[in-house]
Amino acid sequence: MRLGVAAALVDGSLVPGDVEVADGLVAAVGLAGTGSGIASPGFVDLQVNGFGGVDLASSDRAGYARAGERQLETGTTAYQPTLITAFEHELLASLREVPRERDGGPRILGVHVEGPFLSPERMGAHPPEARRDPDTGLVDRLREAGPVTYMTLAPERPGALELVDHLHGAGITVSAGHSNATAGEANAAFDRGVRTVTHLFNAMRPLTHRDPGIAGTALAREDVVVQVVVDGIHLAGETTLLCWRAAGGRLALVTDAIAAAGEGDGDYRLAGVEVTVHDGVARRADGVLAGSTLTMIDAVRNLQALGVPLASALDAATRVPAGVVARPELGTLAPGTPADVVVLDDGLEIQRVLVAGETLVG
Repeated sequence: MRLGVAAALVDGSLVPGDVEVADGLVAAVGLAGTGSGIASPGFVDLQVNGFGGVDLASSDRAGYARAGERQLETGTTAYQPTLITAFEHELLASLREVPRERDGGPRILGVHVEGPFLSPERMGAHPPEARRDPDTGLVDRLREAGPVTYMTLAPERPGALELVDHLHGAGITVSAGHSNATAGEANAAFDRGVRTVTHLFNAMRPLTHRDPGIAGTALAREDVVVQVVVDGIHLAGETTLLCWRAAGGRLALVTDAIAAAGEGDGDYRLAGVEVTVHDGVARRADGVLAGSTLTMIDAVRNLQALGVPLASALDAATRVPAGVVARPELGTLAPGTPADVVVLDDGLEIQRVLVAGETLVG
């Protein structure tokens, strides 16, 4: 089957020509043809709290199916369900509901547990009463309950670096976030093997000229991937461009989406937190931002609108986040890789979405 496109994103570059798909894989790229539009790898979202009216922290298997179907419509073919800080019994109950096998929707890469090992000064919308300092025993109990593959923690907390070692030994990706770390504390974590930062600048020590904190340190290092929520709310456009110019090629788009994504304004829940969405902005009653209503295709469009080349904007939604979770085959359309594809027209409207070569949208 040919996709009828004019170009395909392969390893971050646009390759002119059509794409052929066979047996669930990309068979060939760069084929002669007269098509139009672009084939991109399916978007990989590392931080999804909910979608399409479904709060994943309180969801059952049917809810996961609904949320997955709605994400496919926005081009996301692989994602990490994300659980914010909660009490242990709540996290265990949420983890037990996470599907371990794909059932016709997007790929579930494993669960991103965002907390509870966060800085008390940088909780954001997370409930402070459920915050804890690093605890390897709790991590092991969470792993027994569900497919934990990713954890955000504040690396400056007591015992955090030892927990980083424990998590890496279990094959779990560690991201620094919700952190009050100084530059020295951030460097210690990055030297320990932490290679990414959750929603850069948000819920972390501010960057100043004598105290760059974790954000400035992450931007300055070439071995750290920075994740950003490009919705025009979490970051100013100038800040996003600063991130891009400092970290182009290692900047990953994420949505931090909540149940309101794809639904519109109204009252929602983010795990145990009550959230109101007004004009597309999600906040707690006290005004604190509480996730977003962003979709990955809109994140790509927003990044391009700031002047980032299209290939680079798509790369930030595909190859870069796929690399963070050691799934490089999901971030490219090189021959032999899974045919998880988003077909876009020249106006960046989604025409088709395929997972494992099967057309699920369009």
